[in-house]
Amino acid sequence: MPDVSIYWFRDDLRLADLPGLAAAAQAGPVIPVFIRDPNLGDAWRIGSASQWWLHHSLLSLRTHLADKGLELILRSGETVAALTALAAQSEATTVYCSRHYQPWSAGLEATLRDSLSSKGVGLKRFPGTLLHEPEDVATGGGTPFKVFTPFWRACNRRPDPHQPLPAPKLTACSATIESEELADWRLLPTSPNWAFGWNDLWSPGEAGAQAALNQFLDHHVQDYGEGRDIPAEPNTSKLSPYLRFGNISPRQVWHAARSSKIERPEAVGSIDKFLSEIGWREFCYHLLFHFPTMPDEAFNPKFSFFPWDDDPQQLVAWQRGQTGYPIVDAGMRELWQTGFMHNRVRMVVASFLTKHLLLNWRAGELWFWDCLLDADIASNACSWQWVGGSGADASPYFRIFNPIAQGEKFDKAGAYTRRWVPEIAGLPDKFLHKPWEAPGEVLSAAGVRLGNTYPNPIVDHKTAREAALSAYSTLKSLD
Repeated sequence: MPDVSIYWFRDDLRLADLPGLAAAAQAGPVIPVFIRDPNLGDAWRIGSASQWWLHHSLLSLRTHLADKGLELILRSGETVAALTALAAQSEATTVYCSRHYQPWSAGLEATLRDSLSSKGVGLKRFPGTLLHEPEDVATGGGTPFKVFTPFWRACNRRPDPHQPLPAPKLTACSATIESEELADWRLLPTSPNWAFGWNDLWSPGEAGAQAALNQFLDHHVQDYGEGRDIPAEPNTSKLSPYLRFGNISPRQVWHAARSSKIERPEAVGSIDKFLSEIGWREFCYHLLFHFPTMPDEAFNPKFSFFPWDDDPQQLVAWQRGQTGYPIVDAGMRELWQTGFMHNRVRMVVASFLTKHLLLNWRAGELWFWDCLLDADIASNACSWQWVGGSGADASPYFRIFNPIAQGEKFDKAGAYTRRWVPEIAGLPDKFLHKPWEAPGEVLSAAGVRLGNTYPNPIVDHKTAREAALSAYSTLKSLD
């Protein structure tokens, strides 16, 4: 009788290009399981928007497994106890999984290994969520990279990632295994349903990921190099939520993009830029693996002494898109209404929080964690620290995005801003990104009453910039 294996799905909710699942399938019958551990990660438990994506990803995975004659087993509770109990119940000999790199993952996997081993059950981990294992990319001195460009060069000097694996042929276990009901987990918002309409915007799951990748490579990648900074245009891939939940693997993305370079030589530069953004994701996990305190502590220890302000009202104004700076407000409203924000605008709103309002980058990190569908602990922490100036390869402290200039440069025609800040849509382009400079008759004609229908700026740009430079200059004495 062939051995029964458990495949433990984590942030790898797909069937194709999953080395651990392929190995489990070769060994014999497979019990696929997903564990919802409410305490895993402590403060970094999955955020509200991400729960929506998780629900629909699990629905998609359950359907694909059912097509192959397998049931996705859902269990909740402490991970080690749940998997150990399932192994005993099913008489499984091995638990297979993809390796993870979050700060708590190594300890969890070690504890699980010991618990299973005490019951005569093995644990086998496989790569599957990165292009390169963090230990395999290092400086000439064997230390972790702290700057992206040499890191990505080192990655590209390595052998190409293996070709993606097809979905394996799976054999169901004959035993009857009880499963919890997905609906009972209450991952979807109900009162109110703030995710109303998201089903029209997103298709979580493996099929949706492949469709998004194909749409991008077939129709938009040629404009990515220059167009990726224009938030009103569909020039970005929007693959980040699919990568976050493993609906698609980075190897699948990498090889598909490489193939497009051969088929579309005119788009080589744009494709290389897109691949470097996949590389940024790798870099963030490289940093997280080697510096696991990054989500909670400033990477540059000097920033532990930074004089952050504490103004709850300004924080709420930023969160609600009521700062009086249209490009900032547009981004924050896009985030709330869609679970996503264009990358250029992410940098603008993050710079505004940390350098105009002088609010701690951790406040922004936490808000994004709860509101983003693609909330990824490595990318979120790394990117917030980059903008705030405290991270690895960080943006210089004196680089303070001017939200007026950013809006005028990257949303020149105003399509993005007018979509998300409709109360000022009637303003002419000249004043759209600085409505406080519009003459009274122009405001009146557009139906705008500053301080009533749309807020006045909560800070003056010039004054805020000078205050930020002064605050950041206090760190120089620590050099």
